[in-house]
Amino acid sequence: MSEDAFATRVLELLTDRGETLAVAESLTGGLVAARLTEVPGASRVFRGSVTAYASELKRELLGVDGALLHARGAVDEGVARQMAGGVRGALGADWGLATTGVAGPQPQDGRPVGTVFIAVAGPGDRPASSRGLRLNGDRAGIREETVKAVLALLRDELLGNARANDTEQHGENGCLQP
Repeated sequence: MSEDAFATRVLELLTDRGETLAVAESLTGGLVAARLTEVPGASRVFRGSVTAYASELKRELLGVDGALLHARGAVDEGVARQMAGGVRGALGADWGLATTGVAGPQPQDGRPVGTVFIAVAGPGDRPASSRGLRLNGDRAGIREETVKAVLALLRDELLGNARANDTEQHGENGCLQP
């Protein structure tokens, strides 16, 4: 599935649910937001984005723990999770997405080129979902694959969350519970 198809699908799912989305980007530099806003009608659910390349912006705008940034660097799974939760809160959205990693050409924070972390923070108090990726290719390819991966993660979360809600309301076998 292409990035455009993923973007269209997640926006449809969010629209159906009446929920909103915000995005925090580092290595993708606004590509996720661009992909989402290319879809007609995105404004119904897309609240906005923060492109935070600098670590101090991750801390100041997105609420990422400064001690975590100092200890682990910006290319870290915990940082991605905090970015997702931070942008969700900062922009008043139901869902938050985040990307952080090394697109190249040089390693960063002791991490090789192609090291990427993505995260999704959803409604409620449950922890953000995250995934570490090891991508190959040039800078542009790594960034494009990251966009696709974070939109796929959101799609999976939205579909999984819908199934979990259905199971809670209708029981394991789809039958209404007394």
